[in-house]
Amino acid sequence: MVAVTPRNDASLRYAWRVCAVTSLGLILIGVAGSTLNVALPTVVRHFHADALESGWILLAFLLVNTASLVFFGRVADLLGRREVYLAGFALFTVASLLAGLSPSVWFLIAMRVLQAIGAAMILANGTVIITDAFPPDRLSQGMGVYIGTLSVAQLAGPTLGGLIAETAGWQWIFWVNVPAGLVAFGVGAAVLRRMPRRPKEPVDALGNVLVFAALSALLLALSEAGSRGLSSPVVIAGASVFALCLPLLLVAERRSRNPVLDLRLFGGRLLTCANLASFCNALARSALILVVALYFQAARGVGAFEAGLSVLPVPVGIGLASPVVGMLGRRVPPYALSIGGAVLSAAGLGTLMLTADPGTPYWVIGIGLFVAGCGSGTFLTGNTTQVMRALPSGSLGVVNGFRVMVMNVGIVISVGLSLSVLTASVGPALRAQVYAGTLSTLSPVAVGQLMDGFQRAYAVLFAVALLGAVLAALAWPDRSAQSTAAQRAAESRDSTSR
Repeated sequence: MVAVTPRNDASLRYAWRVCAVTSLGLILIGVAGSTLNVALPTVVRHFHADALESGWILLAFLLVNTASLVFFGRVADLLGRREVYLAGFALFTVASLLAGLSPSVWFLIAMRVLQAIGAAMILANGTVIITDAFPPDRLSQGMGVYIGTLSVAQLAGPTLGGLIAETAGWQWIFWVNVPAGLVAFGVGAAVLRRMPRRPKEPVDALGNVLVFAALSALLLALSEAGSRGLSSPVVIAGASVFALCLPLLLVAERRSRNPVLDLRLFGGRLLTCANLASFCNALARSALILVVALYFQAARGVGAFEAGLSVLPVPVGIGLASPVVGMLGRRVPPYALSIGGAVLSAAGLGTLMLTADPGTPYWVIGIGLFVAGCGSGTFLTGNTTQVMRALPSGSLGVVNGFRVMVMNVGIVISVGLSLSVLTASVGPALRAQVYAGTLSTLSPVAVGQLMDGFQRAYAVLFAVALLGAVLAALAWPDRSAQSTAAQRAAESRDSTSR
């Protein structure tokens, strides 16, 4: 048993300050995403955007953010996590200011790309900074609070987005990020300590270019396949570029001295299955608030503010589950928490799938959303703790970037696939009405067709959640993971005893 010393107390106090700072970053990005999910119809109506432009207001951010996460994980390992993390806040804040000044929808999409780069700098480093700050036996508590703050963002975001869209105007959906970003930057600069940098090594430029090209092409093809069809030139071109880049990437990474994707780090069963389970959970979870918000606006005809209130059971569930699970993490293995969370997520989505109808009582929908939220909070805390404990400390940055990238690929596919499945039921002529939230004013027949799309979308998300539960069960700890966790615990005790 390790004796409690003043140095240990000081280290733990610093760890909790770090948790507060990184949680601010997660809240900033979470609010920015969840407000737009609910307020998207308002933005679409303002710019008179068509279905393609409407989808890319969301997808441009997700695409660029996903493709640049591994790069900024590597850059932070080499240049300093604190510096890259704070630079991400600055870029995200400036891009949010300019987004509110957008004269056209494509300028707005360009500013969303800049937001995505800033968000990648933040997301690729937040979890790593927490893992470095907390002793291994307290990591699950810190991670539970960190993940739980996502629920604060998602709790405030939908309601805030609906309220802003109906009162202050769509510009404030982006401008609300500016004071929050300035506060987060100032607090981070004051609290975070400079971290030791790894020896100067060249960045794998070719690998980064190929990763970006391959991911961009794949996500473009997947997001467009549902609405344009597999024979679309866009889908064929995207799939062809991905097929060309993938073998080139594998060859380049094997020859590189400092590969951006060190494939040896992902060869073990635990990391492979845990990351795939994380991918499935992200795919099943991420489009839920967007789909449900569209359900209330397009099928039930309610306003943005009321739609924002209607999706609150999801973040409430995440917010209640994450800190509770974080406290349980000292007694319950993160492996068991991951499985339980994945099963709960599937149960919530199954409830929504079986009750998809305009006349369904809200309390039934609310239960499904709450259970899905509890499942997501439980899974995220357990899965993140399990993966970060299994990693060697020297590779935390790049591997965490890969871990978040895998989740973001799931998010992009989730949004693109759900919107494609959902709007395919009403035909091309009515898709813009779905995004604008005005379909309910046309005819009961159109709403009935749309409900078929909702049911199919929930069914796809439910099936993916079940697959995630199976993969989480396959990610049982092995001896190498346990020895890595023990080694990191010993390193932490040594550092605090000096």
